[in-house]
Amino acid sequence: MSITAPAEPSAPAWFASPDDANRRLYDVGYLPDAATSTTAYLAGALEKPLLLEGPAGVGKTELAKAVARATGADLVRLQCYEGLDEARALYEWNYKKQLLRIQASQSGHQSADGASWAETHDDIFAEEFLLTRPLLTAIRRDEPTVLLIDEVDKTDIEVEGLLLEVLSDFQVTIPELGTVTATRRPFVVLTSNASRELSEAVKRRCLYLHLDYPDADREREIVASHVPDLDDALARQLVATVSQLRELELKKAPSIAESVDWARTLVALEIKDLDPEAVAATLGVILKHQSDHERAVKELRLRR
Repeated sequence: MSITAPAEPSAPAWFASPDDANRRLYDVGYLPDAATSTTAYLAGALEKPLLLEGPAGVGKTELAKAVARATGADLVRLQCYEGLDEARALYEWNYKKQLLRIQASQSGHQSADGASWAETHDDIFAEEFLLTRPLLTAIRRDEPTVLLIDEVDKTDIEVEGLLLEVLSDFQVTIPELGTVTATRRPFVVLTSNASRELSEAVKRRCLYLHLDYPDADREREIVASHVPDLDDALARQLVATVSQLRELELKKAPSIAESVDWARTLVALEIKDLDPEAVAATLGVILKHQSDHERAVKELRLRR
């Protein structure tokens, strides 16, 4: 049995062109480069999942959120983690409700013969007992939807098998109900910090884009767009310092979002110069490990 929602007149247009993607993403606060704009456009035009890979904090998750904001779509997010299974990713049955239904069918409030097990089985494996999880939720939606499968590299490799049917045919098979096929394909974004190599089967089904930390000019532009009150000279100091920190062997390099938070901190404290004292006083905004603090303070002092 196949379960398909009423067909839409036409597929949703996510972006009209790479330039349209660039403009609309920029309008919602995401500053893409040419490769990002082009790949975002193609992901929508070709209805292909988009695999974003790169270090943590370069804007992979934020790009999916920006696509949702720019297109007016709803965001459905599957946060991946070690131990994620089918019940948390696709669907599971409401066992407590099923048990109550079985008990009710055996309570004597029916004919003397009672319902057969086949009838009870068909009854409890019905729509009202189904608990949908992010993948199935996105497949079943009629409205424009961005499906974010975040940090897919944190899952076990077996979980990738759950994704293949979704990424290949945008459908999910439920043995008790049949196959659920999407009539409006979601805009799918997978993110990976490259902590492990993803399978070729998953990669084959996706467009690929590697995101890295932006260069100084682009990061300064990003910071300025979020913190317009920051003095340009101070912004240059901040970006240069963050760049130096990323060159160190830290447990966690500063993300772009943390650069923006640092800029907001400097404005809030009315700091006009990012001297060693100011850096030491505010370093907790961008570095979250004590060993990173000690290394950063030492290295920055040596470089001045």
